Amino acid sequence: MQRERLTLERISRFSCPPNAKQAFLWDTDAPRLAVRATTGAKSFVFEAKLNRRTIRVTVGDVRAWSLESARAEARRLQTLVDQGTDPRQEKADKLAALEAKREEDRRRHLPALEAWDAYLEARKVKWSPRTLLDHQRLSAPGGKPKTRGRKQGEGDTTLPGALIPLLALPLSKINSETVGEWFKPELAKRPTQANNAFVRLRAFLNWCADRPEYQNQTAKGICETKGLKDQQPKKAAKDDCLQREQVALWFAHVRQIHNPVIAAYLQTALLTGARREEVAGIQWADVDFQWKSIAIKDKVEGERTIPLTPYVAALLASLPRRNKWVFSSPTAKDGRLQEPRNAHNKALASAGLPPLSIHGLRRSFGTLAEWVEVPAGIVAQIMGHKPSATAEKHYRRRPLDLLRMWHVKIEAWILEQAGIEQPGEGKMCLRVVA
Repeated sequence: MQRERLTLERISRFSCPPNAKQAFLWDTDAPRLAVRATTGAKSFVFEAKLNRRTIRVTVGDVRAWSLESARAEARRLQTLVDQGTDPRQEKADKLAALEAKREEDRRRHLPALEAWDAYLEARKVKWSPRTLLDHQRLSAPGGKPKTRGRKQGEGDTTLPGALIPLLALPLSKINSETVGEWFKPELAKRPTQANNAFVRLRAFLNWCADRPEYQNQTAKGICETKGLKDQQPKKAAKDDCLQREQVALWFAHVRQIHNPVIAAYLQTALLTGARREEVAGIQWADVDFQWKSIAIKDKVEGERTIPLTPYVAALLASLPRRNKWVFSSPTAKDGRLQEPRNAHNKALASAGLPPLSIHGLRRSFGTLAEWVEVPAGIVAQIMGHKPSATAEKHYRRRPLDLLRMWHVKIEAWILEQAGIEQPGEGKMCLRVVA
């Protein structure tokens, strides 16, 4: 082992022999310090024994470190070794902390859109396709050619999503003030969409506040300030619902809809009381014509089974089997019906009926069922409402045939008001197809 008191001149003269990969020149002032020479490079290194094993740490390039600084660093590292600390671990921890700081700085300057995309990716397994689409539209950049007819005053391309101005900011810049500055003009232009966007923004920011990677950039309660709450429009209870005397007109005009899939979808939604996406998501594998049942993808419980009533069975049996979806669409990207509202609204207008949402059909089922004097728990179980009383939660487990008895009565009464005869058991039967 070659030892000399290191000087700048000796370091300059020292080199790696041609037949070796590396060579060391050890210092006498700081015995654990050496200059390591390789082909074309020289650096200060520290070497010591820890737990009977030799450890070596590179201090730095001889051109970047002064000799005295290298000796001071060698003495500091020796102190760590004497205390039982591995200098290599210390170095790794420093590098990790530096990298974490760089990542944090990078996140602080990136637009919040990156966190929003991560939020959508994390939550999409719990959302319905419709909910995911609503979120994606809020962050859509816009500028795409419109595929549908534009309204008066609109351009030929789609508008940016309502949240785009906020999501373009770094997450750390989104606070109560910036949200308020965005919310007020949005409310003036499109109040309903603005309020929907605000509710989804609030959920997104609260999600970020719970995630370790975003906690340092945001906090909970940003959208809970009094000023923002005062800006929110007051929620009015929705009461759109078909009245008994409107049922006949509704059926007459819905059955005239040119698209049979939409016509069947709307009637099925009314006669089952299922949610919009629950009906749209029915697959042929979910429908059992033999045992007269439909498996519904329930947003609360995951899945529930409801009776397949005679009229709904006839409706579904008449539909084309293009793919796995009962309410299929040859033009939709995923092959199923996406937007029944336009055809429904036209039918309502031609019938002279007041506006009625798709969810209003669900509300209509629950309301019209009261004319049949059905037990409330029966209707709740068919519609997929959570039990609201102890007896319902713990002591009522109604079999499908009991639900069917009441569901058939509900359907028969609604059809009677519409002037439609309910199919009998023998009017729709399965046959074997060779």
